[in-house]
Amino acid sequence: MTDFWSIWISVITIAVMVGCFLLVTHTRKSEIHKETTTEVLAHSFDGVEELDNPLPRWWFNMFMITIVFGIVYLFLYPGLGNYKGYLNWTSHNQWEEEMAHAEKHYQPVFSRFAQLSVEQISNDQKALQIGQRMFANNCALCHGQGGVGAFGFPNLSDNDWLYGGDGATIETTITNGRNGAMPPWGAVLGEEGIRNVTSYVLSLSGQEANAKLVAQGKITFQSTCVACHGADAKGIAALGAPNLTDNVWLYGGSFEKVSHTIRQGRAGVMPAHKNLLNQDKIHLIAGYVYGLSR
Repeated sequence: MTDFWSIWISVITIAVMVGCFLLVTHTRKSEIHKETTTEVLAHSFDGVEELDNPLPRWWFNMFMITIVFGIVYLFLYPGLGNYKGYLNWTSHNQWEEEMAHAEKHYQPVFSRFAQLSVEQISNDQKALQIGQRMFANNCALCHGQGGVGAFGFPNLSDNDWLYGGDGATIETTITNGRNGAMPPWGAVLGEEGIRNVTSYVLSLSGQEANAKLVAQGKITFQSTCVACHGADAKGIAALGAPNLTDNVWLYGGSFEKVSHTIRQGRAGVMPAHKNLLNQDKIHLIAGYVYGLSR
């Protein structure tokens, strides 16, 4: 933060606290006044009149205590611009301390499960419970609770895998992430070519399509798409190219959705978690994911 904004924040904060103190003390009636009075102020609404009574002592004291608390807090903790506080506290340092404590306390548990294979973890109820909680904290935002997926995010509870569903591959995916790319073909194929290829792709999964368009689309598919999706259109796991014959669609399987995918392309990113979670935790999550489809 620049010096200007640091001073700006500090001045406003102090001014507000001083203003609160002056307001409370100014409105506090002198102790000479009686505790109650029948003097009516010029405020009346719906038959309710305001009397000229002082604030109750406990209420006044409560305001003063909050002001004193604020002063002490701003002395001990950051709150006045670049001033770090007497205790030099930061949320980042506290987070690191809590994480270090958690690692020391729970690492023996994670290390014990690290001796099991991903497949063995999927059959261990205690390991699955731990993996499920870590999945909920780190993966459910994209893949949903229970790994059922969403538009553009794979369903992990079925048996359809872009890069392979064995334990080692799942662990690699979580560790290093994935970058899937379907290039746009609109400029190459034109609208007629897109219509033909879409019809052929839909026919591969058993959907109804115009036979003439399917025949023309097959020719185009074999000259432009087999490099990624294979001659049998069952996909290539090494590339993350999906199987087009199983009627499982990441971005929708309607004519419009498939056409859009071919025309505009798709770009999917699975972020790497190796810098967020240690390998033992990734191992447990991999075991949980492996068990979702089994």
